[in-house]
Amino acid sequence: MRKQTLKFTLLTLLLCVLCVHVAAQGDEKPKPYAVEHNELKLADPVVFADGSDKLSPEAERALAVVRDFLNEKTYITLLRVEGHTDAGGGDGDDATAGQRISERRALAVARWLVEQGVDCKRVLPVGFGATKPVAPNDTAENRAKNRRLAFAFASLRGRLIGGQPADGGGRSAGDPCQK
Repeated sequence: MRKQTLKFTLLTLLLCVLCVHVAAQGDEKPKPYAVEHNELKLADPVVFADGSDKLSPEAERALAVVRDFLNEKTYITLLRVEGHTDAGGGDGDDATAGQRISERRALAVARWLVEQGVDCKRVLPVGFGATKPVAPNDTAENRAKNRRLAFAFASLRGRLIGGQPADGGGRSAGDPCQK
């Protein structure tokens, strides 16, 4: 009788431990980011006021994810903040304006990260303008996909990765260490 009681008690205890473990697994929130192809992909977009480099209030939630990620992953010694735009309907002044806004937005993000405690030497803001589209510029929806920020790992433990220069072929947007 005692053996059966002991077995029953142990089985009950094991079931309780399993229930607690399963319940704890259900409480885990999905990460607000993913890492794909040496890039940090955010669940939420970084949003700016239309046609400007002024961060919208909701951008701070997305950028806090980048800040926390960098604080946790100290082996990422250089993160390239890439600004991208759509084709804007032409090559001349539109292309120049797109390049400039991509640089200003990348620099605004880099400076926000620095203001939040990230070492300014760990972020490299660059602008690509419309040179690296992720979708054809044929519809409003596709153009919106091309207007984006990307966060690429440029250096791990002080070593460049990907066989590219640190700027990835983009144009420097400025020094985030300078105000």
